[in-house]
Amino acid sequence: MIKAAVLGATGYAGIELVRILSNHPEVSIEFLGSQSFDGKKISEVYKNFEHVLDVNCSELNLDEVQKCDVAFTALPHGASKTVIPELINRGIKVIDLSGDFRYDDVKVYEEWYGEEHSSPELLKESVYGLCELHRDEVKDARLIGNPGCYTTCSILGAAPLLASGLAETKNIIVDAKSGVTGAGRGLGLAYHFCECTENSKAYKIATHRHTSEIEQELSKLAGEEIMISFTPHLIPQKRGILSTIYINLKEKHTTEEIVRLYKDYFKDEFFVRVKDMGELPETKHVAGSNFVDIGVVVDERLQRAVVVSTLDNIVKGAAGQAVQNMNLMFGLDEKTGLANAGFYL
Repeated sequence: MIKAAVLGATGYAGIELVRILSNHPEVSIEFLGSQSFDGKKISEVYKNFEHVLDVNCSELNLDEVQKCDVAFTALPHGASKTVIPELINRGIKVIDLSGDFRYDDVKVYEEWYGEEHSSPELLKESVYGLCELHRDEVKDARLIGNPGCYTTCSILGAAPLLASGLAETKNIIVDAKSGVTGAGRGLGLAYHFCECTENSKAYKIATHRHTSEIEQELSKLAGEEIMISFTPHLIPQKRGILSTIYINLKEKHTTEEIVRLYKDYFKDEFFVRVKDMGELPETKHVAGSNFVDIGVVVDERLQRAVVVSTLDNIVKGAAGQAVQNMNLMFGLDEKTGLANAGFYL
């Protein structure tokens, strides 16, 4: 059995990790880190775990975590990079759900996060944990920078066109919408029920941190530097991200041709479902699952592909993806513990 620790276990991403791991056939949850709920059973904090999991939450204790094979760090940005070096020094594999170890270039991190990176030497060896693009590197890694939710949705949605060379690399637009869990469990007026319900709004236009993450990975696929226009929106639902991606084509193509391109590109990817021509994905089809659904339409008047990509922001966009990475790191079938259908309702 893989002995696992979850640090930051009582946030939304953390508790989703606990939910998935509690039903994973090859995992034993040994440590749940939570400063806010130290000494309480997880089933006291989240009542849905009664009769399922009664592990106590504890403040961070590195000696206890050292007994584990892997640590998931579901901590706020900045906090992870102060803990992770010690975990690595103690021989523990780490999957970090913050943004601290997702970047190839420390200068890009520091520019977008507005602070100095305290462990640039580890940033050099960390692997960007988007399994569909970096599977081989993930298998041999000891530190994973687990991708963000907007980024996973947008990168996978654009990947086939950028990798094929069929797309213009200028003026790529990503219009993305997220449920409220994307903001985490912390309290804030903007996320109160009366502020969110029956309301949709754009935020952080041209400044959202995930812009740089998407650009990093799309640039690798295209073989040249990519800059995108990324606009995130908050929508009144709990789970789900839907990204609509506008990419101009170098030559004329039909919807049928581009759908065929997408199906071929992802033909071996269990967790990526490309819709047939004439079908488009919906967030309710992926909520509660580790799947990404993608649909494509070509606007032939404008010679432009319009790609719609959806996922559950706290599963494939966070916890499920982290477990997928863990499976690869420990030589398991990457579907293990993750092959369930979504909630739908």
